[in-house]
Amino acid sequence: MPSTNPHCELADEDQRFLQELALASIRHGLTEHRPVTVDLATVAPALRQPRACFVTLETQGQLRGCIGSLQAVRPLALDVAANAYAAAFRDPRFPELSEDELPQLELHLSLLTVPEPVACASEEELLKLLRPGIDGLILEDGGRRGTFLPSVWEQLPDAAVFLQHLKRKAGFPSDYWSPSLKVYRYRTETIP
Repeated sequence: MPSTNPHCELADEDQRFLQELALASIRHGLTEHRPVTVDLATVAPALRQPRACFVTLETQGQLRGCIGSLQAVRPLALDVAANAYAAAFRDPRFPELSEDELPQLELHLSLLTVPEPVACASEEELLKLLRPGIDGLILEDGGRRGTFLPSVWEQLPDAAVFLQHLKRKAGFPSDYWSPSLKVYRYRTETIP
C-alpha cells in the first residue's frame, strides 16, 4: 500500500513500525541501558535494507536529543533502534532521558539518501548550489565533520547563515574555507 505521508515513500505500516520501534528502544533503554533487540526475520523487507537515519527527540518544541548515521552501514530497523536509544541516552548535549519525560516526548525520524559530493571551488560557488529546505549538508576536513539535516533550514533559512552555523558545529571558524574541504549533500524522508 502506498504511503499517505507526502514526506516518506515507505508504506504507512512500515513508518508506524519504525516509530513504535524507536519508542520501544527508548523505553527498553530506561531499564536495560541498551537499545532494544530487533529480530530482522520479523521485519518488513524494506526495513531490512541498509539505510542511514537520524532520530530527533523534542519536548515542547525544544530539541531534547538528536543522533544519527550518515552512511548506510546496517539495516534501517537496526539503525532506528540504535539511534533512538543514543538520542535519548548518549547525546552529549543533554542529560540522559528520564521516564518522567516520556509523556511529552516528540519523536521524528529522518531517513537519509546516499550523500553525494558537491564540487565547488569556493564558498560563493557552494552557496549558489545549495537548495534551502531540501539539502542536508555535510562538511569534512582535517578529521572534523559536521552535518545539518534539511529540517535545520526552518531555523536558519538564509544559506550563508546556515553554512556559517554548520562550520561552527563542525569545529571550524565561520569564515573557514580550504581547498581540502569536502562537501556532501543529501535529502531526507521524514516520519512523521
